[in-house]
Order: sequence, then structure tokens, then C-alpha cells
Amino acid sequence: MTSTTFFKQRPSSTLAEIATATGAELVDPSRADTLIAGIASLDEAGPMHLTFFENLRYESELAATRAGACLVSPRFEGRVPAHVAVLRSKRPFHAFVAYSRQIYADALRPEPDFRATGIAPTAVIHPTARLEDEVIVEPLAVIGPDVEIGSGTVIGAGAVLAAGVKIGRDCNIGAGSHLQHSLIGNNVLIHPGCHIGQDGFGFIFAGRHTKVPQTGRVIIQNDVELGAGTTIDRGSLRDTVIGEGTKVDNQVQIGHNVTIGRHCVIAAKCGLAGSLTLGDNVALGAMVGINNHVVIGDGAQVAAMSGVKDSVPPGERWGGMFARPTKTWFREMLAVRRLAEAGSPDAAGSQSEHDRDEGRG
Repeated sequence: MTSTTFFKQRPSSTLAEIATATGAELVDPSRADTLIAGIASLDEAGPMHLTFFENLRYESELAATRAGACLVSPRFEGRVPAHVAVLRSKRPFHAFVAYSRQIYADALRPEPDFRATGIAPTAVIHPTARLEDEVIVEPLAVIGPDVEIGSGTVIGAGAVLAAGVKIGRDCNIGAGSHLQHSLIGNNVLIHPGCHIGQDGFGFIFAGRHTKVPQTGRVIIQNDVELGAGTTIDRGSLRDTVIGEGTKVDNQVQIGHNVTIGRHCVIAAKCGLAGSLTLGDNVALGAMVGINNHVVIGDGAQVAAMSGVKDSVPPGERWGGMFARPTKTWFREMLAVRRLAEAGSPDAAGSQSEHDRDEGRG
């Protein structure tokens, strides 16, 4: 099988150009004209690659790297091998990302799967739908009555937009996604296989489970990104809202009536029960589960695999099952570990021998 590269790359850059693009300082100006042809990790980089270093955990990989240049903080630049050109930066990884975004601009958002323009012949578009100029609709997509789509938006293959859905400009709706009862802002990226606006999970029990009508909407504000396989239920009495700039990872479940603030980060496989609220700038680690009606305050963080049943005050860091402030959680784990070690057979045996020795004395 021939080697395949999926992303276009800019022509080679000189170290002087990279320094300008990243705001870094080239420590040895005599290397200004050295060419760099790509980016790579420390362990895979070759003489034509740019890499970065900012974590002592990877010090052995830095010592062995074959990279042509390395972005590094002043604190660690003395650890860089002599054959590697040093680009001094206060925030090496941020500088590395800035350069990466320039040379791999096509990796920043999904491209049309078929790399086509216009409306595919096999797409089904209702006569009452309104599409602005430069909308791309890929094969087998279905666009229902009264749907509105802004210019520059791409509707992936096999996606379904139900009646009345509104989508802003420069959005990507991934292949196989299904949207209904939804209003989508501008520059929203929805990766393949997302389901948005379906029924929330609401029942009352009176001898049997009786469904509660779910009559709200899903509102997704500008610059939101939703990972593949994510599901967002529409509201029951009020709307489900995803705030501006929020980034949601793959396979996340967001229940009905949830309100998520601006610029939140939600990692993979989180489960958010109905009617809870996340403030602005909240960060949830992978597989966090949050009970309904809980409030997570602005800037709070919850550790991966935690279960949250109580509201989290703004700015605090919580974790565990059930979640509590991380300092308390760590103390409890340490105490349990000490108890376990104290009660182990080895510890008990050692103590008995010690007691016998003391008796002989």
C-alpha cells in the first residue's frame, strides 16, 4: 500500500520565518536560513521537523530527538541537544500550535467528504427550504421544509435536517447527523453521527411510565464544536442551550433543559442529566456524570470519572465518587490507603514480630 498523506502542507519555512510566525526567539541567528518541512513529536521528529518541549516527563525523548528545531522555554533550553536549533518561547506548546495552524489550515475544520461544491444530485431538498449562496450539500443528505442554511455551510453525506431547523453561516454538519427542533449559530462544527433535538428522557410513573411531552428546542450559539456521536436532547418546558465557544468531545450525552455557558470544555463520554446548569469556562474531564438540577459554577473543574450529585461552587476543583473538593478527595484516598496497608497480612505479621521482640526485651 502506498503511503498516503491526508492533509495539505505549506512549502518549507526557514527558522527565521517560524520565529516570526510564533513570536519565538531563535537563539542561534546563524541558523536563520535553515529549512523546516513539517512538525512532529520529539520521538518521531527528523532533521527537517519542528518539535517542542515543556514537560520534564519527556526529558529522555528530548535528549534522543533528531529534530531540526525545538520550541522550548528559557528554563529548559539548556537541555536541548547541540544539533537541535533552539526557538525560545515562554509558552512552547502554544507557539507550536500557532505554527501548526498555519501549515495545516485544512485540518482545523472538516472538509466535504466528497470534496465537491454545490448541491449533490442525490440530495433531497424540500422546495420551501432556503439555502444561501455557497452552501455545499453532499450526496444523500435530506433537507426538510422551511429549513434555513447560511452561506459557506457544508451539509455532510446522509445528514438529515428536519422541518424548521435553522443553521447559520460557515458551519459543518457531519455525515449521518440528524438535527430537529434546533437553531444553530455561525461557525458551528458538528462532527459525524451527532443527534440533536430529539426527545428528552421524561416520564411520570402512575402504574406505568407515561411520557411527558418535550416541546422545547436546542439552541447552539456561535463557535461551538460537537464531537462525533454526541447527543443533545431538546428541552421539555425550556430550551436546551449550548453557549458560545463551548467545545464538546465525542460521545457526550446532554439531557433536556440543560444550560451550558460560554467557553466550556466537556471531554468524552460525559453524561449531563436534565435541567442542570454549567456556568462559563467550566471544564469536565472524561466520563463525568452529573445529576439533574445541579449547578456547576463559573470556572469550576471536575476530574475525570467523577459522579456529581451536589452543586459545585465557582472556581473550585472537585473529583471522586461522589465528587467533593479535590483536597478532601485526596486526603480520603490517602487515609483509606493507609488503613488498607495497616490491615494487610504483611503489616500485621511485621507488627506481631515486633511485639514478640519487645516481649523478649
